[in-house]
Amino acid sequence: MSSQLDDMYREVILDHYHSPRGKKPLVKANVLSDGTNPACGDQISMSAQIDDGILTDVHVDCKGCAISIASGSMLAESVKGRPYHEVLKLAEQVKKMLKGEADPELPAEWEDIEALKGVRNFPVRVKCALLAWVALIEGLKGYEPGAPGGKSTVTSDEDL
Repeated sequence: MSSQLDDMYREVILDHYHSPRGKKPLVKANVLSDGTNPACGDQISMSAQIDDGILTDVHVDCKGCAISIASGSMLAESVKGRPYHEVLKLAEQVKKMLKGEADPELPAEWEDIEALKGVRNFPVRVKCALLAWVALIEGLKGYEPGAPGGKSTVTSDEDL
């Protein structure tokens, strides 16, 4: 990766870290998920609202390192307005990308998420980047249309 590309990726991650998206708490949520990364102490609490199969809003409250916060912010910015089945599929692709299992074709508007690919060069940081995505995946797997939101709890250790 070129130095110029590294700099751009660092800027994207720092922008999301300093100005995280998805911070507005939701009045109504039917997807709830908490997650922890015991390796470095990251914690996330996520809620989402799904209406008629569309993820209409998401709230991400992440406390931890810059990578974890930036990843949660990227997630919040990218999933809103998409069908939840599509979001689940794309989140699984991001998970594979972060773990180095695949280099999926992500939607063009998810270009910020491409910045997270660099985390693969630092294996100890992969769990930081994965936390938000694993929490989202587990929350969506527990979603049942018409049912009140049940809460999922995950750790990034369970997934690697």
